[in-house]
Amino acid sequence: MWRPLDPAIMAEVERLLASRTRNIRLKGELERLFQQRSWSRTAKIVRAWMTWVALLDLLTLCLNAILLPKAIVISMLAPASILPPVALATAFVWRRPRANCFQRLALTAGLFLILLSVALVGVSAGGEFYERHLNIMLFVAITAIVIFALPLSWTMTIACYALGVYLVLQLRNPNLSAGSAVAATLFFASGIIATVVARRTMTLLAQKTFLLELRDQGRVAELADANARLELLAKTDPLTGIANRRWMMETLNRLWSERINSGGGIAMLMCDVDDFKNLNDRLGHAEGDRSLVKVAGIIQSSVSRDRDHVARYGGEEFLVVLPGADEREALAIAERIRKSVEAASLPNPASRVAPYVTLSIGVAAKAPGDDLNGPEVLQNQADAALYIAKQEGRNRVVLHKRDRRRASIVKPSSER
Repeated sequence: MWRPLDPAIMAEVERLLASRTRNIRLKGELERLFQQRSWSRTAKIVRAWMTWVALLDLLTLCLNAILLPKAIVISMLAPASILPPVALATAFVWRRPRANCFQRLALTAGLFLILLSVALVGVSAGGEFYERHLNIMLFVAITAIVIFALPLSWTMTIACYALGVYLVLQLRNPNLSAGSAVAATLFFASGIIATVVARRTMTLLAQKTFLLELRDQGRVAELADANARLELLAKTDPLTGIANRRWMMETLNRLWSERINSGGGIAMLMCDVDDFKNLNDRLGHAEGDRSLVKVAGIIQSSVSRDRDHVARYGGEEFLVVLPGADEREALAIAERIRKSVEAASLPNPASRVAPYVTLSIGVAAKAPGDDLNGPEVLQNQADAALYIAKQEGRNRVVLHKRDRRRASIVKPSSER
């Protein structure tokens, strides 16, 4: 899964992409990420190459034993036996990630011994095999340079010791003058240099592709983050910070379906700030907004955050949904909310109930097995109970009873 990168790293990505491809140099965290991304592919190539080189060496030795004189084959055995164990040991080292310096040493040392083994086979056999195996050694080196996606320093190391072994052994070639040995080395050097340059270009293009992917993934992450913020804004009331009516309706429909399928109950509280218009007229809309924010916080803190849902339904009304709650639990929560708002003593000098902010709450509950057509019915019941609470003097909790003409009223303690 994509993890957003540090802004400083993304800034470095943009800087490198703005420059010319040949000037790309990955450092620090970017270099680590690139190696981490490319290691698996490089390791598979190294292991496959080493395994096939070992198999081909054994196959060639077997064919030589059949086609060549016995004395020549015997002279080839000792140097040829170096290659298979070295190649397989190098492949083993690259089975899993290890320290960078250790893997570099294993690969460069392994390749050196492989190239030396190929060259010494020709030197030991002598004659026409001498120069032929030196050329084969260079061919092996070139294939390694082309195939292995290695850092430039590693590639240069392989190229240098391949040419070095070639030059030293050609200078010792009794059938070749020193001038011819140097000329042949320079000829092959031009080809190897061109191969190194091509390998470097391939590496730069791979690094640029990596940077482009990082930039695209960064933009995708930014877009996802922006979408998440938009989604949060779409379901959040901008004043109080709690859920808005639209999100609550969607949640209520989902919860209702879940409760119907599982046969569980659900309760709803419709809360309304008493005489809120008078508060706005007397103290101003700014003070009214502050009161709504505090009331929303009190309601939110009075319910279970893991289970219950609170939303601003509109204006000074709040809707609370209590999944799994019965009438008794819903009444207890409603009364706790009402008392907490009353205890906060938020100023409302124009209220007809008290000189502070109070709440009227209508409660409706669906018990398991109740036959209700939808959440709108339960909401209408809570709203009807709220209407009765207003009629009965406000600052109280009223429970809707479908089987009675009159709702059950929980009066504030001051009236009991």
